[in-house]
Amino acid sequence: MKDLFWLDTGTGRPLVLLHGGFLDHRMWEDQIPAFASRYRVIAPDARGHGRSANGTEPYRLTDDLVALLRHLDIGPAILVGVSMGASVAVDTALEHPDLVSAVVVGGAGTSEPYFTDPWTTQAMTTWHSAMAAGDLDASVEAFTLLGAGPHRPLDDLDPEVVARLRRMARDTMAKHTAGEPNLLVPVRDTWERVATIDVPVLAINGAVDSPDHIGMAERLTRTVANGRTASIDRTGHYPNMERPDVFNKILADFLDGLPLTVWRPDEHNCPTS
Repeated sequence: MKDLFWLDTGTGRPLVLLHGGFLDHRMWEDQIPAFASRYRVIAPDARGHGRSANGTEPYRLTDDLVALLRHLDIGPAILVGVSMGASVAVDTALEHPDLVSAVVVGGAGTSEPYFTDPWTTQAMTTWHSAMAAGDLDASVEAFTLLGAGPHRPLDDLDPEVVARLRRMARDTMAKHTAGEPNLLVPVRDTWERVATIDVPVLAINGAVDSPDHIGMAERLTRTVANGRTASIDRTGHYPNMERPDVFNKILADFLDGLPLTVWRPDEHNCPTS
């Protein structure tokens, strides 16, 4: 695990915070201290993101997460993810259900996304074109615009949130070069299998996120046996960053309602040095 970075703080039931694509664990700065007083909070940087090394051979993000959970000797864990992190959480619930006690997603369903909304497809085309051209500045800007959603300009967001998004995106994008091979291996048939997820699933969506992102999360919660959806007004793709007080309250209420039988504290659920 020496090539991967993670934060590990607090004690209690394991709560794993999984960041969005091209971001890193810093997107959870408003959640980590809020929950570390009651939970063991683990916030990793995915491979190729933040302070974690780039991939050098084919890999799956869910396998990296499972390796981390086994390395820390914890589980089942509550997995909370936004965007790419949400898809990793769902993939892990499908591939390793014994390691997952609940799933919280935002702005995503599984790791097999689909996009039909004209604004979203155009915004993603602009972003991907900039990445393919190796234009770091344009890539960061196009990516950040996606976080705002289709109904408002970046000026409507808190300038500090925009600055945080840009910093994280630039740090991760700068780790990669145009034309490098994509070594990420997809998890197959996820939508066909999501009905088998039997742990509680909550979607916390930004109300002004793109309809594709909202729709995939809502499809997930409709399909699983125990799913529900919450929406946070005046937020886009990263509601935990834009309105952390509301996000934290919704998440805390959900966590408080989880059955205690899904986790039994023992000597393995204390942070390692």
